[in-house]
Amino acid sequence: MSANDLPVAVIGAGPIGLAAVAHLVERGVPVTAYEAGQTVGASVRDWAHVRIFTTWEQSVDTASRRLLEATGWSLPDPNALPTGEDIYRHYLKPLSRHQALSLYIRTNAKVVRITRAGADKMSSKGREAKPFELRIENSDGAQQTVLARAVIDASGTWQNQNPLGGSGLDAEGERRFQKRIAYGMPDVLGAQRARYADKRIAVVGAGYSAINVLLDLAQLCKNAAKTKVTWIVRGKNMSKIYGGGENDQLPARGKLGSLLRPLVEQGRINLVRGFHTNAIAESADGLTLKGTVDEGAHEVTGVDEIIACTGQRPDLEMTRELRLELDPWLEGVKALGPLIDPNLHSCGSVPPHGHRELSHPEPGFYTIGVKSYGRAPTFLLLTGYEQARSVVAAIAGDLEAADNVQLKLPETGICETDFVDDGAGCCGGPAPVEADACCVADNVAKLAGKQGCGCGPTA
Repeated sequence: MSANDLPVAVIGAGPIGLAAVAHLVERGVPVTAYEAGQTVGASVRDWAHVRIFTTWEQSVDTASRRLLEATGWSLPDPNALPTGEDIYRHYLKPLSRHQALSLYIRTNAKVVRITRAGADKMSSKGREAKPFELRIENSDGAQQTVLARAVIDASGTWQNQNPLGGSGLDAEGERRFQKRIAYGMPDVLGAQRARYADKRIAVVGAGYSAINVLLDLAQLCKNAAKTKVTWIVRGKNMSKIYGGGENDQLPARGKLGSLLRPLVEQGRINLVRGFHTNAIAESADGLTLKGTVDEGAHEVTGVDEIIACTGQRPDLEMTRELRLELDPWLEGVKALGPLIDPNLHSCGSVPPHGHRELSHPEPGFYTIGVKSYGRAPTFLLLTGYEQARSVVAAIAGDLEAADNVQLKLPETGICETDFVDDGAGCCGGPAPVEADACCVADNVAKLAGKQGCGCGPTA
């Protein structure tokens, strides 16, 4: 059997991975998808309570929609904003059970290593002709080896949360106090309400995930009056952190900062800016976060629980034996790095890109989805769906379709580099109108829900 007779391996069965499977099935290309979780969309289910920025119309892949509609499925309200649970229940679950896809999706199947069959990373002779070799680990720890003609890595980054340490490493004491630290976006109004009600909580992070958690905690405060919230951010530029407001082309995303800002300005949430966490310690009064502000020692004391909304990073160990070309600091695909570097860009836009930008020196290997962005937080589902379409077309040999990339993303309304931390709105526009903080908290669920970005709750 030649390599071309083998199936394409898709790593991850979230929205982007399943989109790749759907496009491959439409083109008649053999495929097997490997999902580490117990169900498809396992990472999406981790933030089931979160409402995303993009509408249903913007959140469903074209090939997946065609397959589903052929069975009588219909898109929910195109203008509604789905939650993670909505996406799983009304889209990913029925898609995974579609007769054209179901036989090609394996759950509880974690890809732990990828290489070339019979060739390590140093071997060059005949490398392109050798199939990929994937080591798959089942839920019971047993492993097996499978072969593939090409690999599409859509495994995401959600399972690799960044630590609290401001230097990118675990803060001293972080592992010791793991039971009092939650990463990502805990369901503070639902399943984990008892954990946070009437507690002193430090939320670390300056992205949309942090803002969502803070807005939820503001809601919690209404019925658990002893709840105290401290918001810790590494930066100082609040105009950038609060976002583009009415200038954001995704209105639900733009609302988040406008809802949070009055809570901070009226003292309902205590803000600590410019804080870089170095260590976590314990005293009779609870946990203490130790760090620096303006290179001087600073502490945040009297904390019961910590929520780390510090973003995610890609798993690079899985692909260590492959010849990949990654951006040196974002760890996403190299071609995208300069276009999405959050040190330089904040508008959330990225030029159209497809199989050529998402490929590597390792022929037949592609990184798509949020993992293609590495540590950058501005990924949207719309991006991943077009990535999947282009890459699949290339694998199928249809280069004309693969190169015809159409991608226009909604911008955040934040200037790229012209930030002025003067309390005004983005780009010199008016500051958001102040509102009563209780009113803001009352309307969080109605106005914005608990929204992450269009792929989920990236920070």
